[in-house]
Amino acid sequence: MSSLQTGLVFKSTGSWYSVQLEDQRFLSCRVRGKLKIVELKTTNPIAVGDKVLVMEDLQHEGTGIITEVLPRENVVMRRSVHKSEHSHLIAANIDQAILMVTINHPRTSLGFIDRFLVSTDAYRIPTALIINKIDLLKEKDMEKLAEIESIYEPLNIPCYPVSVLENIGLEKINELLTDKTTLLAGHSGTGKSTLINHLHPEINQTVNEVSSFANKGVHTTTFAEMFYLPSGGKIIDTPGIKELGLIDIGDHELSDYFPEMRQLLGECKFNNCSHTHEPKCAVRDAVDNGEITVQRYMSYLSMLENEDSRR
Repeated sequence: MSSLQTGLVFKSTGSWYSVQLEDQRFLSCRVRGKLKIVELKTTNPIAVGDKVLVMEDLQHEGTGIITEVLPRENVVMRRSVHKSEHSHLIAANIDQAILMVTINHPRTSLGFIDRFLVSTDAYRIPTALIINKIDLLKEKDMEKLAEIESIYEPLNIPCYPVSVLENIGLEKINELLTDKTTLLAGHSGTGKSTLINHLHPEINQTVNEVSSFANKGVHTTTFAEMFYLPSGGKIIDTPGIKELGLIDIGDHELSDYFPEMRQLLGECKFNNCSHTHEPKCAVRDAVDNGEITVQRYMSYLSMLENEDSRR
């Protein structure tokens, strides 16, 4: 074994990790056994984007052992699908996050968008929405697009209507990604892999059609992986997220991750106001006055009740 070196995790398969060392070489690395118990409530101890310490295995060329995960600047995570008390790390140490959504083919709900925004706001990660497949929108769909823009643009969540297949609106996406490390997330079938292939054709991510039977995406990306972009940035492609359960956010702090509610902090009559039934609640007054949208407030209530995270 060699001395310890610093590396950056580019791909996670669950048992093996592709790590780029400071000398630009890539190693296929396993995790030292005791590292797995550092975070008992995390199903995966290491995320793409993690900075790690690696000991190169000189007897097996191109391999190494990850001995330590260095402190993270931020992380995006969700509740584990299979272990409800555990979190699953999606990515770490990112500059920004992009949620790719579609009005139809498949449908992305406002509730799902809001859950993702809460998970990124928890670390104050700048987030944008790419609304793909606008070439398929009919008149009633255009109304839904306008609704999404009217809800999120005032919250400083930029919305980018695009058609990746028709090459509509992608200049702005290139500008958005330049010199940044970006997490790209969304349901399967929204066009994440197609976008990455457009940005860098040599990557050649596998793309499948949306299932016409259920109008749901077919999983194409199996593991999270980070790629260099010609713009100088890096982008993390992730497996399609079916549901996005929140983790480690208590009921009393949930409203802190809604920026429009956070602005009203301290204005309710009761310090421990849940914004559900209490008298003289500034948040509910703001909903009544149209300062907070009904859709966002309903998402808040849904998260409080821990209802279906796919809605």
